[in-house]
Amino acid sequence: MSEQVKYLLDESRIPKAWYNIQADLPKPAPAVLHPGTHKPVGPDDLAPLFPMELILQEVTLEREVPIPEPVREVYRQWRPAPLYRARRLEKALQTPARIYYKYEGVSPAGSHKPNTAVAQAFYNKQAGVKRLITETGAGQWGSSLAFAGALYGLEVQIFMVRVSYNQKPYRRALMETYGARCIASPSKETQSGRAILAKDPDHPGSLGIAISEAVEVAAQRDDTKYALGSVLNHVLLHQTVIGLEAIEQLEMANDYPDVIVGCTGGGSNFAGIAFPFIGAQLRGGKKVRVVAVEPAACPSLTRGTYAYDFGDTAHLTPLTKMHTLGSTFTPPGFHAGGLRYHGMAPLVSHLKELGLLEARAYEQTKVFAAGVQFARAEGILPAPEANHAVKGAIDEAIRCREEGVSRSILFNLCGHGHFDMQAYMDYFAGKLEDRQYEEQELAMALAGLPSVAEPA
Repeated sequence: MSEQVKYLLDESRIPKAWYNIQADLPKPAPAVLHPGTHKPVGPDDLAPLFPMELILQEVTLEREVPIPEPVREVYRQWRPAPLYRARRLEKALQTPARIYYKYEGVSPAGSHKPNTAVAQAFYNKQAGVKRLITETGAGQWGSSLAFAGALYGLEVQIFMVRVSYNQKPYRRALMETYGARCIASPSKETQSGRAILAKDPDHPGSLGIAISEAVEVAAQRDDTKYALGSVLNHVLLHQTVIGLEAIEQLEMANDYPDVIVGCTGGGSNFAGIAFPFIGAQLRGGKKVRVVAVEPAACPSLTRGTYAYDFGDTAHLTPLTKMHTLGSTFTPPGFHAGGLRYHGMAPLVSHLKELGLLEARAYEQTKVFAAGVQFARAEGILPAPEANHAVKGAIDEAIRCREEGVSRSILFNLCGHGHFDMQAYMDYFAGKLEDRQYEEQELAMALAGLPSVAEPA
């Protein structure tokens, strides 16, 4: 039996604690501000939306946060997740690079999202919550929370960005199979949704709008809380099981990455693979190049402004300092719906400002070409979002070939594309276009950023 198989069968290798990068930062991340007072928020400000345990995880500076045993018991269904070496892809690229990928598509929902969905559902159930409200882009987060809600007997309601609601009916069907209610956003069920539809009845929706609708509904009942699938500190914290496992698995392979690549939309899967390695570097370990890859049609890290902004379109959320395209910005309806968010996780944004990561943006036809190349070499069909990481890793491997240098490249294959076949059909039919955002709309959205004086 191979060491890899022994590792995957050894449930004791599932991390016992999540890693919190805030403990190792050379400079603290900027405070989250109350939208009315512009003062740092406290636990009471967040209590209407989240259970206290998640609020405490949002602000803790402890390096390790214990994973409750009931959560680890659920993790055992798919964790540890496998780490593969892409030898056939290496051969196809004729590269001296060693390419590894952490495969999160083995989870019940097919992506990395259950790593936090299960934890959030557990803490909400523990706090006596009866119903969870959320939003979803491509549907990977929505289906993951629906799965977790079914495990813990929680009612789940999901506002799905309309363009993805129409593009991905099978993802919607999966949410309904798990027992959740899925609503196209913007909808007529909320004040914020009705306001958008009054201006544009055919609005394609955005994650910012869907967040507004979810937050509005969550605040209306005491037995209801809001759950977010990315961006927030506690969400990124839960995803670090990915990188923690990868460190051990690479040790078994007697290797360590020179380059780490992840796709970025809100930042959770990227943080999951990268933060444990960046933390090790900050504590005196080996330096790694970390590459965040985003869609050219929604380029928050490469084109956004680092500023305080709202996390939603209706301005119901606190203000966070992040790379943003403006809360009113609506990206075009490209197929990587999970990456269509106007902002970036504050911690990911902060690390970019500290020079600990670099960012690049790709158009969708190029990332689909990379995903097809990967599938034909390795046999796994990536989700459209994950194709961005595949493209980034392939480019790094080609760079090694051109420079004649052997490097170790690690990327996060954060989900499979089995529910995204229409996107691949469109690609093969030549119908997939490189969608461009409107420069004027971006300028207007950025011009509307709130005027905030950063606290001393």
